[in-house]
Amino acid sequence: MKKFKTVSIFYFSGTGNAQKIDSWFAEAASTRGIRSCISNIDLSDGYSSQNYMDSNMLLVFISPVHGFNYPKIMLNFIRRFPKGDNQVVLMNTRAGIRIAKTVLPGLTGITFLLSSLILINKGYRIVGQIPFDMPSNWISLHPALGKKSVEFIYSKNILLVKRYFESLYSGNLVFISFKDIIQDLLIAPVALAYYFVGRYFFAKSFYSNTHCNQCNICVEKCPVRAIKMVHDRPFWSLKCESCMRCMNNCPVRAIETTHGLWFILFPLTIALTSFFYNLLFGEVYLHWIIRFILFNILFMVLLILSYRLHHWLLGTKTINRLISFTSFTHYRFWGRYKAPSEYKKNVD
Repeated sequence: MKKFKTVSIFYFSGTGNAQKIDSWFAEAASTRGIRSCISNIDLSDGYSSQNYMDSNMLLVFISPVHGFNYPKIMLNFIRRFPKGDNQVVLMNTRAGIRIAKTVLPGLTGITFLLSSLILINKGYRIVGQIPFDMPSNWISLHPALGKKSVEFIYSKNILLVKRYFESLYSGNLVFISFKDIIQDLLIAPVALAYYFVGRYFFAKSFYSNTHCNQCNICVEKCPVRAIKMVHDRPFWSLKCESCMRCMNNCPVRAIETTHGLWFILFPLTIALTSFFYNLLFGEVYLHWIIRFILFNILFMVLLILSYRLHHWLLGTKTINRLISFTSFTHYRFWGRYKAPSEYKKNVD
C-alpha cells in the first residue's frame, strides 16, 4: 500500500454515528499532517471534490448498515462515482449494544462485498474494510441506549479509529471485516430480502401523533425526500431509508412506529397466505419459496392499503391517541437517540 497525502471522506449519516467516525478519522489524519475533505452525500453529490483528486488521495466511504447492506442512497452514490485508480477504505457503522464491559457487535452482511465489487470494476483498489459498532439508533426495534452506554461505546471506537488510521498510514491493509466473513455470508439472503422487500416495510412504519405541530423539520431534513405533508400530517413514502433521522430529531417527539399495525398485519397476512396458497395450488407440493413470495406480495399490498387508512384515521384525535398507545416509541422509557454534537474524548 502506497503512502497517501490527502484524504477525501464521503459519508451518509442518519443520526450522527457515521459523521462521528469520519470526524475522528479526520482528526487522526490531522495529527500526521494529512489534510481531509469531508462530503455529506445527502447534501450534494460530492463529486466537486474530485476535481483535485489524484492518485495520492485516499478515498473513504462510510455509512450505517441498513438490513446488512449499505442503504440505497450510498449504493447509488457509489454506482455513480467516477472511475479512478485511488486507494479506497470502506467503513460502516453497525448496531452496537453495550453488555457489561463489552460492546456486542453488529453484522456487516454484504455491505463491503457489493460496494467493493462496484469500485474495483471502476479501477479502484480496496485497502481497507472496517466496521464500527456504534450505538444502535433503530429505536423502532429496541429502546434507545442510555448516556453511559453511549459514552462507553464512543470511548471504544475513538481508540479504534486512531489505531486503524495509524495502520493505514503505515502502509498496511486493514480488513477487519474478514473475521466476520462466515456469518456475513450466511446472512446474505437476509440482506437481499431487506433490499427488495424489508426496506419498504420499514418505510411504512412511521406516523405522527397528536403532538405534531407541522414544523416540517422531518420533511426538510429527510435525506431522500421521502416525507411529504398529507392532510397536514407527515406521510412516509416507499423511498424512506429508515435512517431514523426524522424520529430521533423531532423536537416534540411526534414521530412514532406503528407497532400496533404490525401486530394486526402479520397474523392477517399469514392467514391470507394459507388461504390463497390452498386456493391456487391445492394439495400440490411446492417449494417454500412460493409461499414466501406469496406472503410478501400480500403483506406489501395490505401494508400500503392499511397505511393509507391508518394515516386517514390519525386525523381523528381520539383515534390518534389510541393508536399512539399501541406504539412502544410513544412511551418515555423507550427514548430517542442522536449522536451528541459535543463529546469529551479523554483519549491520550
